[in-house]
Amino acid sequence: MPTLASDLDLPMMTMDDGSRARRFTERMNLPDDVWLVRNLVGYSVWHYDDATAILRDKRWHNAAGRIAEIMGVTNEQFLGRQRESILSAEGDTHLRLRRLVAPAFSPRQADRLRPFMREVMNDLVDRVASNGRADIATDLCEPYPIPIICELLGAPKSDWQLFSRLANDILEIFSLDMANKLDLIMRSQQELDDYTTQLIADRRDKPADDLLTDLIAAEEEGDRLTNDELVMMVNAVIVGGTDTTRNQLGCALSLFAEHPEQWQLLAERPDLAPKAVEETLRYFGAVRGTMRYASTDIVYRDVLFPAGTFVGIGIAESNKDASVFSDPDTFDITAHHGDQPHLTFGSGIHYCLGQALARAELQEALPLLAQRMPNLRRDGEITWKPEGVGIFGPAHFPVTFDAGH
Repeated sequence: MPTLASDLDLPMMTMDDGSRARRFTERMNLPDDVWLVRNLVGYSVWHYDDATAILRDKRWHNAAGRIAEIMGVTNEQFLGRQRESILSAEGDTHLRLRRLVAPAFSPRQADRLRPFMREVMNDLVDRVASNGRADIATDLCEPYPIPIICELLGAPKSDWQLFSRLANDILEIFSLDMANKLDLIMRSQQELDDYTTQLIADRRDKPADDLLTDLIAAEEEGDRLTNDELVMMVNAVIVGGTDTTRNQLGCALSLFAEHPEQWQLLAERPDLAPKAVEETLRYFGAVRGTMRYASTDIVYRDVLFPAGTFVGIGIAESNKDASVFSDPDTFDITAHHGDQPHLTFGSGIHYCLGQALARAELQEALPLLAQRMPNLRRDGEITWKPEGVGIFGPAHFPVTFDAGH
């Protein structure tokens, strides 16, 4: 007979444990034979096999749509605004959405933007190259993905500051004090809805060679996205496609600043860019964890998790599981870690839809920066963004480098 999870004598993951777990140089101080702990809302796992098993089990549903509940938010106006997205959809609804939009997010579509990615990053480096110093976070990472998203959607390049602000404000939904920011989140959600609705209307009148036109035209067996679904998808691209990439680029560059020999190697061997990207994603991913809940009673490893149980998945810790990754605490852009993929993009049916675009952006940015910013080194302490349950990265990252490249 399985044991009810609540009857187990389990250690409690404190906020301090969670904070330490976000640091790429440290791990949670728990015995290797402990696979399950309690957290503030349920339970947590962090071994690779447990993480992948839960992520790939369709009975464990994505908790993205229940963040307000987890945070104890009861504001009816806010709750009434929340709608199903491709992140929170499950079952046939999720399958239908993925089937319709997947071709628009293919690697081939991302590859079309690679020359533009290089152009954007070169322009950003031009502004700081002669000084030999920069704030990596604000000068390069923050502005880099937004013009690319504008180009992807066919939105005016002048709107990049709007996209950046709205992405920042809406993603406060992942902050630990989101309950105090509901008005800001709702205003920004409405502003983005209005902007996206107009953008879709314009594109219906004037189709173009861009993602939005592809999404409008997406059809399979007579099925198309509704207008509300189009708004949802475009909003997901604007919000998800900006914050994840800029934070991941910042995390990657913080690693290279600590490993100058790897930075020099990447400058000399730009062909290592794909491996370098995968290693930075594994070693220090901007997405540190995710949450699932049991859609029904689930027995896993002889433990019964009743329907509604929340389980946090430690992606950062799973990516350093020594039973899966050889020498996991060594950062090496030439390393081959076998056939097991890192989990920074997730696993299972909710595997990141925009991973091809994110990989392309990082693959283009990192070797270019290694060549144009040689001898990269920190010029003070990195200020990290506040701890939360979502995406993590540097808010300020002062560096110096050899000028003039």
